[in-house]
Amino acid sequence: MGNTNYSFFQGVERNFDKAAKFTRFEPGILQQIKVCNSVYSMKFPVRIGDNIEVIEAYRVQHSHHKLPCKGGIRYSMDVNQDEVMALAALMTYKCAIVNVPFGGAKGGIKINPKNYSVFELEKITRRYASELVKKNFIGPGIDVPAPDYGTGGREMSWIVDTYASLKPGEVDALACITGKPVTQGGVRGRTEATGLGVYYGVREVCNTAEDMKRLGLPVGIEGKKVIVQGLGNVGYHAAKFFYDNGAIVVGLAEYEGGIYNEKGLDVYKVVEHRKTTGSILNFPGATNMPSSGATLEQPCDILIPAALENVVNAENAARIQAKIIGEGANGPLTPEADEILNKKGAIVVPDMYLNAGGVTVSYFEWLKNLSHVRFGRMDKRFSENQNTSILQAVEGLTGKRVTDIERKQLLHGPDEVDLVYSGLEDTMIGSYHEIREALLSLDNSVDMRTAAFTVAINKVGVSYEELGIFP
Repeated sequence: MGNTNYSFFQGVERNFDKAAKFTRFEPGILQQIKVCNSVYSMKFPVRIGDNIEVIEAYRVQHSHHKLPCKGGIRYSMDVNQDEVMALAALMTYKCAIVNVPFGGAKGGIKINPKNYSVFELEKITRRYASELVKKNFIGPGIDVPAPDYGTGGREMSWIVDTYASLKPGEVDALACITGKPVTQGGVRGRTEATGLGVYYGVREVCNTAEDMKRLGLPVGIEGKKVIVQGLGNVGYHAAKFFYDNGAIVVGLAEYEGGIYNEKGLDVYKVVEHRKTTGSILNFPGATNMPSSGATLEQPCDILIPAALENVVNAENAARIQAKIIGEGANGPLTPEADEILNKKGAIVVPDMYLNAGGVTVSYFEWLKNLSHVRFGRMDKRFSENQNTSILQAVEGLTGKRVTDIERKQLLHGPDEVDLVYSGLEDTMIGSYHEIREALLSLDNSVDMRTAAFTVAINKVGVSYEELGIFP
């Protein structure tokens, strides 16, 4: 976490303490919000080939101020207790900021998934799920995991199946996990949710006239120059939504290096190029960058680091030319980088708000599973019939007809994906203004990250006070 004397979890605590002094809670409540409520560290044997391997895994529930807890499961050799605790804590604050009524949690299995066959991964995943069930660390009202690094819909289906088989007849079993394939009770729009949330959040910053005036930029997303680092799930979808909505994507960076073209890149063509050549480099008309890091320092208005943590740090922050930095990844800026960029007058949109699109749509998936009906199923046709009657009446009164394209737009009733997008858009817009109001009410030295933490601590603190659970 920037300073090597700090563990990742201590880094989160340091940000917490910075914001806590702007809240009114007594030290005891702040201490309760800060600590991890339950830490489950486990080791279990799984037969891999001819040998038995002992697998190390974790599940941390950071806060029980609201239930269930919520947070992803990652498969990585970097998984350790400190990292899982830090990510669980960030989940608590992230859910509070976007008004999703969950406590924060996180899970991890210390493996490199590339080293195992699908069958072996399934064995490990199902064993992990049964360990969670055994200790009551998973369930629709207890703790609802989701995908993270190294996991996806496939692993989520294995977990929900294991859960359901150990809890026969539980009617809400599908709600024990989110990020499932649509056929297994998942929700449409979940895959692109985080990237779309990044787009909505940055768009709202660009639509705020006062802030754009201060940065010397015109209002709106159109024509703004964007650089995206990381073409994984988050970065790819963010880049695509910026591109589709009139921003100029001038740079893209991946681990093998980056490409830059001040006139703009066609995101779809770059992805095609990468599929055929295995790399984004040597894209026609673009200049190759020697490294991913060098791409971040090119001229642009908006920078979206959506790859790894700590990519913008004390060493390179001063060379970043973007005026708006949107944290698509978790922790891409070190605390030192934060200070340097804030002094330069840039707006740093913090990860705990900006990449909360994933957990927001996970919440919609959980609601869908509990209500046992697809969003839009009841009212889509009703809306279409009503819109048809209104349109016919207006056309009858005016004697004019609308074009076929307009007709299609006006008559369209909401599908599940339309409702998911609109719920996410509303969440990202509302939450940005909550953070911005907090920022304006605090003193001038405060950055947006501290304001976001303050908003989160206030919401969690009020929950604890109202619960009155202090015997």
